[in-house]
Amino acid sequence: MSLFLFIQEGLAEAATPALPETTTVKINILELALKGGWVMIPIVLLFFIALGIFIERMLVINQAAKEDESFMERIKDYVHEGNIKSAEKLCQKTQTPYARMINKGLQRLGRPANDILAVLENVGSIEVAKLEKGFAWIATTAAIAPMLGFFGTVTGMVRAFFDMANAGSNVDITLLSSGIYEALVTTVAGLSVGIPVLFAYNYLVAKVDGIITQMESRTMDFMDILNESAGAAQSPEK
Repeated sequence: MSLFLFIQEGLAEAATPALPETTTVKINILELALKGGWVMIPIVLLFFIALGIFIERMLVINQAAKEDESFMERIKDYVHEGNIKSAEKLCQKTQTPYARMINKGLQRLGRPANDILAVLENVGSIEVAKLEKGFAWIATTAAIAPMLGFFGTVTGMVRAFFDMANAGSNVDITLLSSGIYEALVTTVAGLSVGIPVLFAYNYLVAKVDGIITQMESRTMDFMDILNESAGAAQSPEK
């Protein structure tokens, strides 16, 4: 009985054809990028420009976002004491957007409140513009990189079908597939750059919005200090 089973197993192994060995093809990112054509050059350049601006802006914005909790209290004490020079020195030492804004307001003391408020708003607008320097490049990269990728894909597809037309009756699936995947490389590159850059842009905008809120709060505090000082000066002495 065991001899019969042994013969059956041998016949089954002989009848089963040997499967060919499969070779795994790995994607080389560098080679794939080079096949994307000249469109990859502006995409890569835009990425590095946006990356450099993002790092530089993050350093500037983080420095501007630093907050001294005792700053306004000290300004209030100096103003009530009439020690304006010390208040200006404190603003110059703090070196933040709201400190430069308050410093300009201190230099306009004695003028009507509306004039001082207008000066604070103008300085605040200038400080915000300084913080947003370079944002246009980041926004442009987020919008243009995917469009460049799609443009590269369209031109690549045109080139692939042109090669197929020239091949005549010798067209095979390899020629078509290689042309298509090379054309799609630019789309992948454009989206890979555009998506993270868009997130980076929105993150920077949110950080600047936080600083704007901080500056508006400091403006109201400063105007309250001036109103308190004016009221104290006009109150009759007992």
